[in-house]
Amino acid sequence: MLFFTSLSDIPADFGPSAVTIGKFDGLHTGHRSVLRAVHDAAQKAGLTSTVLTFDRNPLSLLAPERCPDPLVSNGQKRELLADAGIDATVMLPFDRAFSRQSAQQFVQNILVDTLHARIVFVGADFRFGARGAGNVDVLQELGSALGFRVNVVEAMTLDGTHRVSATRIRQLLDSGDVAAAARLLGRPHAVRGTVVRGEQRGRALGFPTANLSPKLEGFIPADGVYAGLLRVDGQSLPAAISVGNNPTFDGVPERQVEAHVLDRDLDLYGKTVEVSFISRIRGMEKFTGIDSLVAQIGRDVSQVRAILHDDAQ
Repeated sequence: MLFFTSLSDIPADFGPSAVTIGKFDGLHTGHRSVLRAVHDAAQKAGLTSTVLTFDRNPLSLLAPERCPDPLVSNGQKRELLADAGIDATVMLPFDRAFSRQSAQQFVQNILVDTLHARIVFVGADFRFGARGAGNVDVLQELGSALGFRVNVVEAMTLDGTHRVSATRIRQLLDSGDVAAAARLLGRPHAVRGTVVRGEQRGRALGFPTANLSPKLEGFIPADGVYAGLLRVDGQSLPAAISVGNNPTFDGVPERQVEAHVLDRDLDLYGKTVEVSFISRIRGMEKFTGIDSLVAQIGRDVSQVRAILHDDAQ
């Protein structure tokens, strides 16, 4: 997949293209449906399938108090788009200068002069240009004048009821319902980070864990214990995952993500790992003593083993 972070890097002979525009946070099943339509239209017409997206949620600049945490990092989004079979992604910085473009400038400078768009796919609620002045009607009028057609994509629903959206997925993750979130995403939700040295408490208890750096990529789900997978060096390993501040012990930093790989004792320090969440077992609890904590961890591991075994069937 071609990848550009500046319009000036895009070659003059790029395209012509079939383009879709959006944040694509999480790259959920609704997004993937749009990408399939873009891909198929591009294949049929001999165009370059292209995603135009941004390096941040525009709300982070325009209304930071209303801006949600992203489901995935830019790096994760880039990889997911490549896996979806898109020919090219343009991830532009959303800064003050960009936000001040008129709707006409956005279309002329980016869609027409740079991407040479022939087909543009957008949602029914698509807005663009300074102060959101442009909408689908404006885009269609400009397209008629400038040589591209607009395909309006209807929002996808799950089972004909709930709309598939990043907002809904965040709500599910915030409640710990990672299984429902996975159905909307089309895959288990995952975070990624570097394994750092912790307090070694898990090892002392007989359950060594890989502690992810607080500077990790991806949206952290609700505190609790989960069945999931740890991916490292091309391997996906079954793991019991803890999210939270481990209230049984004093002085533990908040919102740690740590994973105990089942039946393996690995040296993962300094490695970048991906932790994916399959099912939530329980919330975070404070135990009265070490013995009760160890006994519960043992039960957790047994439950994780059973869940992952059933999931693999």
